[in-house]
Amino acid sequence: MTALVAFEEIRGRRLAAEIVILGGDPRSPGAEAVVDAVTLFAVLMLAAVVTTVTAGVAYLTWLVRARRANKAANPSGPVLAAWLLPGINLVAPVMLVDEVWKGARPPYDRRGRWLALVSAWWLSWLTAVALVAVRLPLRDSTGDLTGLSGLELGAAAVAALLCACTVREITRIQTAPARPRSLAQAA
Repeated sequence: MTALVAFEEIRGRRLAAEIVILGGDPRSPGAEAVVDAVTLFAVLMLAAVVTTVTAGVAYLTWLVRARRANKAANPSGPVLAAWLLPGINLVAPVMLVDEVWKGARPPYDRRGRWLALVSAWWLSWLTAVALVAVRLPLRDSTGDLTGLSGLELGAAAVAALLCACTVREITRIQTAPARPRSLAQAA
């Protein structure tokens, strides 16, 4: 996404204008002048799609494994449903991640810190999705190839960073040596 936003700022607007002048015809006399830029744009789009899908699959795989680390019988269906069913995917994923954190039996004094982290992650994720899914189609992006800007990039970067923090927190708890629970913690 960073590469797409940079391309948009550096070359994208000018390329969009050149394509409009050519009428979108790849056989027009000036089409050869934009072939390299169009090819680079296509490669960047493909890279963005591949990395997004790869990151999504890696995250879902980690989440299924993290749930199974807490309880081996946990099925993977709820993870996929939580993320892929429209409407449900606005609330269920954050609840599922919180359930995994609680199932890892973390130190109880960290609950407030965890709730702040997971809430910030989820709000930033929803903001990034809203910027791309809602704001982008409404934006007057005449002369843009993608319509993406630093705002969408910033929201996505914050969401990705906070997501990585939630993964790290749960993984750290699950891989830490077992510690004895005090009677107060057990209660």
